[in-house]
Amino acid sequence: MVETSRRRDIDVKLLELLACPLTKAPLIWDAERSELVSRLARLAYPVRDGIPVMLPSEARQIFDPEEGPKGAPPASR
Repeated sequence: MVETSRRRDIDVKLLELLACPLTKAPLIWDAERSELVSRLARLAYPVRDGIPVMLPSEARQIFDPEEGPKGAPPASR
């Protein structure tokens, strides 16, 4: 049995309309993980079967390796 790719692209017009429900900031499409990323909120919202799940309770927390987890002081160099 051949497994189909789960990677999907999101409609550009839909992406322009969507915003983070917490910060109202624009979202960035991560095609590799099928997620909409809010850098300001440091959350990644999943897209399931082509439908964005814009619930903060369903989002995955992300962090910048340079800064560390949300609320943590920047990493010393």
